[in-house]
Amino acid sequence: MNITFCVVRTTERLDRFLADQLAFSRTQAARLIADKRVTARGKALRASAILEPGTEVTVEIPDAHPPRSYAPAHAVLHFVYEDEHLAVLDKPAGLVVHPGPGHWDDTLVNVLAGRGTELSSGSSEGRPGIVHRLDRDTSGLLVVAKSDLAHRRLATAIEKRQVKRVYAALVWGHLRKSPVDIEAPIARHPKERKRMTVAEGGRHAVTHAGVVARFAHADLLRVRLGTGRTHQIRVHLAHVGCPIVGDREYAFGGSRRVTPSGRAEAERLEALAPRQLLHAAALSFAHPVSGAPLQLVSEWPADLRPALAEAAGDADLLAQVNPLQYLGFFASDD
Repeated sequence: MNITFCVVRTTERLDRFLADQLAFSRTQAARLIADKRVTARGKALRASAILEPGTEVTVEIPDAHPPRSYAPAHAVLHFVYEDEHLAVLDKPAGLVVHPGPGHWDDTLVNVLAGRGTELSSGSSEGRPGIVHRLDRDTSGLLVVAKSDLAHRRLATAIEKRQVKRVYAALVWGHLRKSPVDIEAPIARHPKERKRMTVAEGGRHAVTHAGVVARFAHADLLRVRLGTGRTHQIRVHLAHVGCPIVGDREYAFGGSRRVTPSGRAEAERLEALAPRQLLHAAALSFAHPVSGAPLQLVSEWPADLRPALAEAAGDADLLAQVNPLQYLGFFASDD
């Protein structure tokens, strides 16, 4: 099976680019390169090759990794908008977006296949309909393309920052400045390939964050993406000293960051976090075919409400049908 990728914006070493695109370890990517299975313009490439924007890279996946069909998987999905061109769904936590190593037949793509949803061919093989992604344990709004026309136009709109993606995040500590623009390059961690990190020479990344509500040991933030790098929000918030509550990869101490006098309260909060408290709460863009404005919202999910109520010290939040609206999250349009 051959897979072709096009380098869109940035110069990057081949092995790093390949590991990122295929969700492989850098060792796996290097093995493909060493076996001369990675080419551009018909010529095998070296791992250290620097990729220029516009370069088309073809990867031959050996028989040990045979082509995978999108075996149907069944799960209940909630769609907030759907027509013949696209669908916007409220992705539940725990659902991987597209097939890859370790998740060939239990992803969102498989669920959509089981539902009979028509999907675009995608920008690369293995990702039909996928215009942008959410991490496995991040819930919230996700748009998928049904037609190739819608896919191309949505991808262009995201590239031009015409798609507004807003997240709600509960983070440890307090932002020193609000609102704040976090601009720091992101790359794969040199030793832990499943993690990302802020690093010189990484891909340009911008995140905009502002405080919605300030609690004793945590802030509820309204976070808007300026770019869309892997784990971007989680990495950037940890970088400025406010990691997301419940984030197992980028916790940087979690409740242990809190002073001893408040440690017991922080530990109760941490114990109530089943996953990272990050939710894609708002999505707005012009319809790629009709041009009609779409403004969609998703409330704070039920599994994260106990942790939010604990952080706020407000038991009434558990009874609120719309806790984000209650806290004024949707009132801002920053």
